[in-house]
This record gives sequence, C-alpha cells and structure tokens, in this order.
Amino acid sequence: MLRPLLAGFGLALLAGAVQAATPAPAPSRYTQDPYPSTYKALAGGPVLLQHATVLTGTGQRLDNADVLLRDGKVVAVGTALDAPSDATRVDATGKWVTPGIIDVHSHLGVYPSPGVGAHSDGNEMTSPVTPNVWAEHSIWPQDPGFEAALAGGITSLQILPGSANLIGGRGVTLKNVPSTTYQGMKFPGAPWGLKMACGENPKRVYGSRNTSPGTRMGNVAGYRAAFIDASEYLRKTTPKPAAPKKSRWWQSSTAANGADSEKDTGGKRDLKLDTLAGAIKGDILVHIHCYRADEMTTMLDLAKEFGFKVAAFHHGVEAYKIADRLAAENVCGALWADWWGFKMEAFDGIQENIAIVDRPAKSCAIVHSDSEEGIQRLNQEAAKVMAHARLAGIDIAPERAIRWLTQNPAKALGIGERTGTLEPGKMGDVVVWNGNPFSVYAKAEQVYIDGARIYDRADPSRQPKSDFMLGQPATQSAPQIGGVR
Repeated sequence: MLRPLLAGFGLALLAGAVQAATPAPAPSRYTQDPYPSTYKALAGGPVLLQHATVLTGTGQRLDNADVLLRDGKVVAVGTALDAPSDATRVDATGKWVTPGIIDVHSHLGVYPSPGVGAHSDGNEMTSPVTPNVWAEHSIWPQDPGFEAALAGGITSLQILPGSANLIGGRGVTLKNVPSTTYQGMKFPGAPWGLKMACGENPKRVYGSRNTSPGTRMGNVAGYRAAFIDASEYLRKTTPKPAAPKKSRWWQSSTAANGADSEKDTGGKRDLKLDTLAGAIKGDILVHIHCYRADEMTTMLDLAKEFGFKVAAFHHGVEAYKIADRLAAENVCGALWADWWGFKMEAFDGIQENIAIVDRPAKSCAIVHSDSEEGIQRLNQEAAKVMAHARLAGIDIAPERAIRWLTQNPAKALGIGERTGTLEPGKMGDVVVWNGNPFSVYAKAEQVYIDGARIYDRADPSRQPKSDFMLGQPATQSAPQIGGVR
C-alpha cells in the first residue's frame, strides 16, 4: 500500500517542480527596457520613530504613535512598538510623520537649473506626434533641483516630456536619490507614463508653423491618426495562436506557418508605435495635459474609441466641472492649488478645484507641481486647498489631505502597491516634519528612502549636494592646472 502512495507523492512533487520551473511570461515587446534601473537602496539599520502624530496615507491619523523601519520596509505602525536592540530610536515627540511625497508631474533633469538653452531637453518640437522619445534620455542627474525637492520631502517623482506635442513621449518615475546616472534613480519596475497634451499648446506650436494641428479639431484628428496606426501595428505584432495546418506539396513553408504576402508578422519595429501599442495594452500609463472640462471629456471618449485608459489628467483647472465622471471612470486629477488665468484655457479655474474633485466616492485628487520651485513645497500647496475649501464650507482633515500627496499619486503612477502609504511591507519612504505638514511653518526635518536617512536638516553630512553645486574652489593662490586663463 505504501508504494502507490509514495509513487503518487513523487508524481505530485514532480508536478510541483515542473510548475515551479515554468518561466515567467516574457515582458511585452512594447515595454522591454534596454536601459534598466540600476537603483540600489542604501543600506540602513532598523529605525524606530517614536511618539509622533502619524498620517498613514490611508486616511488614518494616529497620535503618539511609532513607525518601525527595517530592511528598507515599513514593518509596523502603532503605539509602544518593540524594536531590535540595534535600532536607531528617533524621538519624534511633537513632530508629524507621513509617507514620502510623490510628484506626478515634474520636469527636473530635463529642464534643469540653470535654465539655459543647452539644458532645454524637455520638448521634442520637431513633430506633433513623438511617442518614440523617452524623457529619461534627457535627464541630467546633477540638476540641483532634485536636492531642493528632497528637502521638501519628495521621495519619488515622475519626469515627463513637455507639452508642445499632441503626444510628447514616455515619462519615467524616479526615486529621489543622488546618482551619477538616471538609471541609478529609476524606480525599479515602475511602468512608463505616456505624456499627451490637448488644447492650446500643440495648436499654437504647430499652427504658428502653418502645419497641422492648428486647431482643436486638428488636435483630435492627430490623436486618432496616431492610434489608428498603433491599433493596426498591435494587430500585426500580436502573436497569433499556433493552429496546426496541413501543408500541401504546392505550398511553401512560409504559407504553412501562416505568413501572408503582406508580411503580416509585424515587420520592422517602430519605436513610435511600440509606445502607443503599450498604452493600448495598458502597460504604459496615459497622462494627459488638459485644462478644459469639455476637452477632458473628449479625451475620455478618445480613450474608449481605442481601448486605452487615462491614468490622470494634469493641470485640469476645470476638473471640478466633471468631478463625478472622473471618479466614476477611476481617473485621477493631478492639479494645482491655485494656478489659473495665464492663458484662455486656464481662465475658468477656482481655488476649490482639488477639494471638489476630492469629494465623490472613489475620487483621486492629486496636488502636483510642474515647477522646480513648487515641488519644494507641495505640502503648502495642499494647505492652500484646505484653507480655500474651509472658506467654502468644506472641512478637510489632514489625514485625508495627505492622500493628495502620497497615496493618490502612487496610484496614478502604478506604484501604489509598493509605496505611498505607511503600511507593513511597503517601501520605507517616510518624512519626519517639525510639526503639522500643512502649516506655513512646516519643514521636513528627516527624509527616509527605502528606510535609509537620505536627508537630515540638522546634519550637513545628510544633505546631498549636486556635483554642479559643489563646483571648484577659487582662490588667487591656487595654481592653474591645465586649460586657459
């Protein structure tokens, strides 16, 4: 009786081994990465932040609470937590602790400081449709804006191309750490974003050249033409199911394998169509620069026509007019607190915009920067929204508002399972504030990325500086070595 049982057990083990050995599915051809992330988290021992007011990013506020970080992760959040004997204990009495802030719309590195022509690498204004370009290939890691953003609590950010084109190219998500290469900052496994733009920008840039698009109807025609090409490309490049076919003596081996006279097997790889096909498949997240409510609804209809999903509308000063539809379609609004009126399509903005977008069930309101200066104080931008909402009779608690800066942007970037909230198992991306982060006096005192203390306002050795900012000493007695005087 034992032998059959053991034999069956052996077969089960063998089946399990075969199943375990089954290779993971290969990445889509549209999202293969020849420039992969080389990011490695800095080593750091266990850290226990004690006696703080903790905003978890999930809608919770915990008073007199602790946060335990270990091996780069959040281990626990609660009161009177135990910690290993070798843990660094930080007395956070009177301080506030939040997840690291995430900016979904930044141009740091592609429009770095100093802002000179040689550094202007964010807009490929040579064609209205340029999904073949990738913002990461323009990033200058020495941009001092990264360190300034770090001092404002920014732990992750999406770098996007500019908005001159209908389709501007791929964006990339970075961890905000010092590096000599952009690959050393690249958020491992984060999906790419596709930057699109509607409205005045593309029609102004190309209409001034007497080329299409010169109108809003030209804009929509341009999107449709591009996605029609991408849909056909996707059809041709999607592997066909292997159906056994009988080969006759008069048929060539090519015909037996299913290829036709038009080479319907994909043909030459097209970098533009790779990106658009990846967006249709949902592997690349679509982020759209769009101001007016009517144009956002047109773009939602465009997405339905071609089967892609809009992750977020950016800027959207009229998003409050369609807040219910955005929530119903699970589309985020990445918005400013109070920028408006600088061009006609931005004229109908209100200072309660984010608060109204945030009100429906399943909403996803985000405070973004699109500014090398605004990124340094996104917490204060959120505070302005809270203040104007209060004047309108809408009271928003800090534990809800923090989601505009952490959980919701993580969701829009496709990294919400790994960061954006203080929950066990998530990345140890944490900010310790000197007080309520929504106070005008708030400052980030410590910033942890993957559990390592990257920034400390009280410790100059923990205040990274760009190589560009370090420069060279200039003294009259210094000898001249090489070059010309």
